[in-house]
Amino acid sequence: MTAAPLADAPTAPEADGILVPVEVHFDDLDALGLLHNARYPLLVERAWGAHWAGLGHGYAGDWHAAGDACNAVKEFRITYERPVTRTGGYAVHLWLERLGRTGLTYGFRLCSADGTVNTVTHASGHRVLVRLDPDTMRPAPWTEAFRDAARPLLRA
Repeated sequence: MTAAPLADAPTAPEADGILVPVEVHFDDLDALGLLHNARYPLLVERAWGAHWAGLGHGYAGDWHAAGDACNAVKEFRITYERPVTRTGGYAVHLWLERLGRTGLTYGFRLCSADGTVNTVTHASGHRVLVRLDPDTMRPAPWTEAFRDAARPLLRA
């Protein structure tokens, strides 16, 4: 899974952030043939994880070695806009709304695979993360390396 910048997207909202391909499988659907509501956040989490892992920020079982990947979700909000009714390729559009000293807020939308202005948005929302000190599990500042990697995702 590789993320694509949205620099060539036709409108300002799509011009910020990245587009990460995701796949909806048959077992993601509920008894009505709709993407189960709990799978939307899972697809968003997988897209974000793939993006950061590609930049060298990931968790492999050691909180001290994880660095900036030692974080926790403080808040998650999602609005379901249009059901996903088929398996196949989709995308998660990700961007940062705020990058603070110890926390960040990112926005997302699960959308059609192309992510352009004519795309269908199936769900959208935001999630707040807090960077944690691995010893105290209290808020800790993001590293400069992480902040440098995150800044290009900030919405204008």
